[in-house]
Parts: sequence; C-alpha cells; structure tokens
Amino acid sequence: MKRLTAYVIDGHELTIRPAPLEREWMNRTNQRFAYRCLPLNIANAHGWEILNGAGFSAVWDGGERENAVRIEPDPGTHAPAVSHFGSGTLTFHIPCLFKTDSGTDLFVTGPLNRPKDGIAALTGIIETDWSPYTFTMNWQFTRAGHRIRFEAGEPICHIFPVSRGGLEAVTPEMRKLSENPALEGEYKAWSDSRNSFNEGLSDPNSDAVRKKWQKSYFRGVCPSGRNGPEDHRSRLRLKPFG
Repeated sequence: MKRLTAYVIDGHELTIRPAPLEREWMNRTNQRFAYRCLPLNIANAHGWEILNGAGFSAVWDGGERENAVRIEPDPGTHAPAVSHFGSGTLTFHIPCLFKTDSGTDLFVTGPLNRPKDGIAALTGIIETDWSPYTFTMNWQFTRAGHRIRFEAGEPICHIFPVSRGGLEAVTPEMRKLSENPALEGEYKAWSDSRNSFNEGLSDPNSDAVRKKWQKSYFRGVCPSGRNGPEDHRSRLRLKPFG
C-alpha cells in the first residue's frame, strides 16, 4: 500500500479533497460535450486539491517589488496569500508537511483544467520522502491592473505523487508509423471511421447524429474491436485524506 500523509502544522487547518471530475466551464458546454473527452476527465481527477481558506481579491500594478501586489481580504478574514517574492507573484503558504514513500516525489501545481483569467499557477516537484520543509503554492499575474478573485473553498493547488527518476529511465524514440503495421492498421481504421462519422453529422437522420460521438477510446476498445488493457480507466476514484 502506498501512502501520502499530510502532517498539518499544529494550530493550522487545511482542507484537502480528491480532485473532482466536474468543472463549471465543462458543465456549460453544449450538451456537456467536454465530458466526452476522457483524457480531460482523467486529468481533472488525477490527484488531490488543496482549498482556499478565505476569500480575497488581489491586483498587480506591473512592478517588480513586493508591494506591487495589493491584496484585499474579505471583511473579518485574513488573506491566506501574500506577496513574498515580488515579480508579480502571489504566494500561498501551505501549513503542512507531506510525506511520501521512499523514492516518491510530490508534483505540486495549480488546479488542473481550471483556467483563471489574469493569473497562472506555477508548478514544482518536491522530494517529500525525506524533506522536513514546507512549500509554497505560487501564482504569477499575467496582466497588470486586472483584479483577480479567489473564493473561500476554491481550489488553489493540485498534488499527486510521482516516481523519482521515472522520467530519466525513459528512452525516447522516434520512428515512422509504417514500421509498426499493426498500429498503423488500427490508426487507419480509426481515421477512416472518424472521417465517415464526421461526414454523417451533417445528415440529421444519420447514425452519427443519433450516437452523438464515438466512444471507442472511452470504452477502452480499439477500432478493430480488440479490447484495450484490463486496467483501462474511465474514471478515477481517489481516497480522501483520513
């Protein structure tokens, strides 16, 4: 059993949840069309989200000094973010030490597939199997003079474990598709099927219109009808922090 333990510093509170599949912008797409993209769905739920403790607004005047970011907490609260590094960066101090199994790092980034106008989350990877240090979650303004808003309970950080050295063990290769006839055959079958399906969408009485979308990848099935691997995932169900 692999473990990810959050040691919250005494006197502080931290709310962490399994990242949900749903996104408000995806709900607003026509017929919730965005949810037909399985890679998007899996990424949405690929880890845990740390939630913002209190609402606040902030604006950057374009300068490089710390006081170039002005933060306005909601009445009766203290803003959980500060201007610490300058350079138009908004910093959340995470009052927690995360511990992972030996050889496992923690990938720390912004909420996945949650675009935020005027500010962008930065990403870090931390060796949490040994480190006794807390980390900060940083967001960088992308526009001066644009007021941004973080609501109480809004995700501010997304985390998931990664194997240290896993990428360095990968040997990248580049080859022509024709060198793999089986894969090329599956690709051509899918490409022909997709073109035919897209053409059918122009006919209101076609099977394509009735089906609305092709579900082979979602179901884990190749164009030839061959099943994909047994561990194909169409949804992630992560355990909450206990």
